[in-house]
Amino acid sequence: MRHEDRWIESKYVLRRGRLRASRDSTEVGIGSRLITDRIASLYDQHLPHCARGRLIDLGCGKVPLYGAYRRLVDDVTCVDWPQSVRTSAHLDLQADLSQPLPYANASFDTIILSDVLEHVPTPDALWFEMARLLAPGGYVLLNTPFLYGVHEAPHDYGRYTEYALRRFALQAGLEVRLLLPVGGSLHVLADLLAKHLAHLPAVGGALASAVQGVVALLDLSRFGRRVSTRTATRFPLGYFMAAQRPLAAGAALAAVG
Repeated sequence: MRHEDRWIESKYVLRRGRLRASRDSTEVGIGSRLITDRIASLYDQHLPHCARGRLIDLGCGKVPLYGAYRRLVDDVTCVDWPQSVRTSAHLDLQADLSQPLPYANASFDTIILSDVLEHVPTPDALWFEMARLLAPGGYVLLNTPFLYGVHEAPHDYGRYTEYALRRFALQAGLEVRLLLPVGGSLHVLADLLAKHLAHLPAVGGALASAVQGVVALLDLSRFGRRVSTRTATRFPLGYFMAAQRPLAAGAALAAVG
C-alpha cells in the first residue's frame, strides 16, 4: 500500500474500538448511514477470523477498511480501476477488474471486495480471478447491495441474490463459509425514505437521521429483531459474504468464527 502514513479514515471510522459509518456527509450520505453501520459491524465481527497474511483490496477507493484490517495482516496491496470516482493516493495498481490481474497464482491470503461486485460488468471473470489469486485456505470477504438505488452510474451493472452469489463462488471453486442478508424490510423502507428526505431543504437531514435512528433502536428490541429475521431473506438491503479457497485434499477447512 502506497503512502501508508498518509492514510486517513473515510467511509468507516473506529470509535471506542468498534467500526461504524462516518458521520461526515461527504464520506457517507445521511441516507446511507443505516446500511453502512450494519455492514461495518459485520466486517468488525468477521475480519479477525478471516483476514491474515497478504491482503489485496480490490476496488479499494480510499481504502476505508484499512483501519480495521491493518493489524491483522502482514502486507496490503491496493487496486482500483482508472474510472473510479473515489480518488486514492494509496493505489499500487490501476486495473480493470474484469480483466486478469498481473499477480501470480496464490499470491494473496485475503481478498476484500467491498461495494464493488455490482460495478463489475463480467462478475464471473472476477470470481475466477479471485480464486486464482487466493492461496489455499484464503478468504474473499465482500459486501454488495441488493434492494438499493443505482449509484456510480453508468458503472452500476447488477444486483445479485444469495443464490447468484453462491453460484459465483462455487463455480470458481470456492467454499461459501458465510452468507448473510444485511437488514430486512424495515431497513429497506428506512433507507429509501431517508434518501428521499435527505434532499428536503432545511429539515431533510434531521428527518433522514431520525428515520434511520428509529430503525436502529428497533434493532435493539425483540420486536425489531423478529421483523428483521422474518423479512431479511426476501427483502435484504444487501449481503455480506465470506468464501474460502479449499486447502489441499484431505485437510480440514477453517470455519468462520
